[in-house]
Amino acid sequence: MTAAHPDVSIIPFGGKTPVIHPSAFIAPGCRIIGDVEIGEDASIWYNCVIRADVNRIRIGARTNVQDGTVIHCDSAGERDDGRPLDGWPTIIGEDVLIGHMAMIHGCVLHDRAFVGLGAIVMSGCTVESDAMLAAGAMLTSGKTVAHRQLWAGRPAKFMRDLPDAAIIDMREGIDHYVHNAKAHKGAVKALG
Repeated sequence: MTAAHPDVSIIPFGGKTPVIHPSAFIAPGCRIIGDVEIGEDASIWYNCVIRADVNRIRIGARTNVQDGTVIHCDSAGERDDGRPLDGWPTIIGEDVLIGHMAMIHGCVLHDRAFVGLGAIVMSGCTVESDAMLAAGAMLTSGKTVAHRQLWAGRPAKFMRDLPDAAIIDMREGIDHYVHNAKAHKGAVKALG
């Protein structure tokens, strides 16, 4: 687990304590609660909330979650006949870009997915690898943004397939955030 800045809350809940790779950057103002795992070189930027109180949240290596984003999950429980119901955990793969002020809830973001600034991804949704949900879009429950597709709007709809240049830009964004996070981690550490 990474050493937390005094203005970072890492809160055990329901017998689960967040597990954070030591190389991850957790910015001041973040609140990380419950059954959360954050991978190597991931970055969780200023004032994010990651709350895994009713299910689990997993965030893969080199993924960045930008400022003010909220990540939650959907309840597990029991069906009427007593069989378990998994609900919707939030599973975020490796090399994922999540823009500022996004809302991510009970969904799956595959490796190299992109969620734009202020976008909303609702329970039961999937954003596949190299796919993009545009800034301000709202992906309603159960929808899937397929590999290399761009979806936009409220509610989000398919717009077009992404060209190679867009995929390259997203991958460059991943590298940028890994390096930028290291610089911020150093600056925050220097403050004590």
